[in-house]
Amino acid sequence: MLTTATTTSSSTLLLCSKKPIFHHSLNFHHIRPTNLHLFNPIIRGNLGMKQQKLNRGFGPVCFSAPVTTTNLQWICTISSAVLMFTKGTAIQKSFLVPFLALQAPASLVSWIKGEYGIWTAFLALLVRLFFYIPGELELPFIALLMVILLPHQIANLRGRQEGIVLSLVIAAFLAFQHFTRIGSLRRAFDQGSIIATLAILSVAIVPCVLLI
Repeated sequence: MLTTATTTSSSTLLLCSKKPIFHHSLNFHHIRPTNLHLFNPIIRGNLGMKQQKLNRGFGPVCFSAPVTTTNLQWICTISSAVLMFTKGTAIQKSFLVPFLALQAPASLVSWIKGEYGIWTAFLALLVRLFFYIPGELELPFIALLMVILLPHQIANLRGRQEGIVLSLVIAAFLAFQHFTRIGSLRRAFDQGSIIATLAILSVAIVPCVLLI
């Protein structure tokens, strides 16, 4: 009994005197996760949160710029389409057709010159031959035909500095017509003409931004 008690007490003393496995001097940041850590969703979530906190340092934060050439061309296209249908302006809307042909984005041009665009132009031509079409609907049809039949030399100006300068001249002429014929700057932002004014400003500002 005495031997057993001595052995038990010795074992107890040995267990109590064992040092802990993790010493205070260990650096937990340098412990690489094992397969068990990656398999456990709780540990994996904690590791991901720690990694996010480490990545949130004082380094530079980069944002993708939404202002691209394609987006600006789409703004010109939508603004030109709005000016074709709106009635709050007295501009000569036929100038919108070459402007649209020069500023149309590449994806829209490829669609118009593709099978669907040609079929659309063909059906619109049939309707125009047998039915009356108002002037507001003729301008998109003419712009569609101009994009399809545009010569290669003029089509190469699209996206280049020469084409942007030509578009800027057309936009400046349309803005001059709009603000001079409407009478005053206050009337340009009335309820009946504010949409046309915003479209004119978009058409005039976008070529300036593209030149920068």
